[in-house]
Amino acid sequence: MKLFNCTHCKQVVYFENDHCERCDFPLGFEAAQQQVVALEQREAQTYAAYNQPNGATYAYCANHAENACNWLVPAGSPEPLCQACVLNRTIPKLSEPEHIARWQKLEVAKHRLVFSLLQLGLPIVSKTENAETGLAFDFLADEQKPQGEKVLTGHDNGLITINIKEADDVEREMARKNMDEVYRTVLGHFRHEVGHYYWDRLIDNTPHLAEYRHLFGDERADYAEALKVHYDQGPPADWNQHYISAYATTHSWEDWAETWAHYLHIVDTLQTASAFGLRVRPQVSEVEDHLTAQITEDPYQMESIEELMKQWLPLSLALNSLNRSMGLPDVYPFVVPPAVIEKLGFIHKVCRQAGHRQG
Repeated sequence: MKLFNCTHCKQVVYFENDHCERCDFPLGFEAAQQQVVALEQREAQTYAAYNQPNGATYAYCANHAENACNWLVPAGSPEPLCQACVLNRTIPKLSEPEHIARWQKLEVAKHRLVFSLLQLGLPIVSKTENAETGLAFDFLADEQKPQGEKVLTGHDNGLITINIKEADDVEREMARKNMDEVYRTVLGHFRHEVGHYYWDRLIDNTPHLAEYRHLFGDERADYAEALKVHYDQGPPADWNQHYISAYATTHSWEDWAETWAHYLHIVDTLQTASAFGLRVRPQVSEVEDHLTAQITEDPYQMESIEELMKQWLPLSLALNSLNRSMGLPDVYPFVVPPAVIEKLGFIHKVCRQAGHRQG
C-alpha cells in the first residue's frame, strides 16, 4: 500500500480516510490517479480536487452514504458506484446494524484488494460488463440461506462469496482454531479467493499452463476427492518443504490460490515499508547480510522474485519481533521454502506480463 497525504495540508492520511484529521478537508480516492485527493465542494454533492479550478469534478461513490467507501466517481456519471463497489452483486441487509458494521469491514478489505490489483495492472472487469468472465462479490449472512444452511466462503466462475461473519473478530478466531490455521484475516480471504478468479483469467488455456502444472500440479485431478482425502488424512508430513500452508496441499488450485494470496501479502506489505523508507539492520554482534534490508524500491516494479525475497525475509523478521514485543501473534507466521519461492516467482512473472499487456 502506498503512503498517502492530504493534498491540501500535506498531513499523512490513511487510504480509507474521507476527511483530513488536521485541516478537515474532505478526501476521496481517485482510482485513475491511484491517489487520495483533497476536495473542494462545487455544488451539492459535487467536488473538484483542491487547487484545480478547471479540473475534473467528482461525486462520492453511492456507498459513501453508508460509510462503506471513500472512492470517487465522475460527476454526473450514470454509474453511481466506484470501480470497487460496482463489483458487488449482493450486500447484507442494511436494516440490521450488525450487518452494516460487518459489511463496512468487508469493504475496507475489498478496496485494499482492488488497489493491489490496480497496482499490478491486472484487468478488473465486473460481471455487469461481462457476465461470463467478469468478477463479482456476494456478501451474505447465514440468515439469508434456507434454515440450517451456512454461507460458504468460496469462488465459482468469477463470483466470490464471503460469509459476513468473517468480519467479526470472535467468529473468525473461532473458525481459525477449528480449522487449525495459523493465519485467517478478512483481507486474506479476499486475496485467496481472487486468486482462483485470476487462475481462470491468466493461466487456464494460456501458454503458462504447462509451467503451472510443473510447479503446482495437474488441476485436472478430481477436486472433490482431493478435498475428502485432505480432510480425512491431513497434509503430507513434509508439506512445509513444498507448500506455503497445509491447505495448499489439498489440490493444485488451492496451492495456486494460497501462494497467490501470499504474493499479495508480500508485495503490499513491502510497498508500505518502502513508502515509509524502512531500513532493517539488526544490532547484533555479527549481522549476516540476509538479515539487513533498506526497503526503498516499490515491489510492484521489481523484476525478480529474488529481489523481493531479499527484502521480505528481514522485514517479516522485524515485524514478527515487534508484534512479540506487544504480546501479539506473529504478523507473518510462515516459512517460505525454496519450492514456494519458485512458485511465487512464477506468479510474479505472470502478473508482470499481464500488467504490461494492460498498460
